[in-house]
Amino acid sequence: MGKIKLDEIDHQILDMLIDNTRIPFTDIAKKLLISAGTVHVRVKKMEDAGIIQGSSLTLDYVKLGYSFIAYVGVYLQNTSQTQFVIERLNQIPFVTVASITTGKFNIFCKLRARGTDHAKNIIFQIDDIEGVYRTETMISLEESINDKKRLMHTIFNEL
Repeated sequence: MGKIKLDEIDHQILDMLIDNTRIPFTDIAKKLLISAGTVHVRVKKMEDAGIIQGSSLTLDYVKLGYSFIAYVGVYLQNTSQTQFVIERLNQIPFVTVASITTGKFNIFCKLRARGTDHAKNIIFQIDDIEGVYRTETMISLEESINDKKRLMHTIFNEL
């Protein structure tokens, strides 16, 4: 499928939705001096094209009691086990990101936990997955940057 052409109005709509996915279409329409129906049609067009896929919710994990972040590098016994291990990692809800990688690790994961004991139990679950040779864990002292909005704004401003 080719690249979808977006005009300036589409960019402005996306810009506002990136900042606040819950902004009413009527508010967008007022700011852009167009009808709410036009906003609705354009958003629907971008959803149908796969540019917009749902919306997201930002949570304060510290307030929810999940302030502990660790990164786990997973070494596999054999790369043919990659998909099997990814499927098992997907069953552990505290593993929030898992990437198949090149370099030192076969898979690199991010996990969220309540604290060190909870993280230890999660890491042991990962170690127990058939095909995992060993893991290497790094503890995050602070998540300093976690802002997808900046990237999305940059991408849509370059279009």
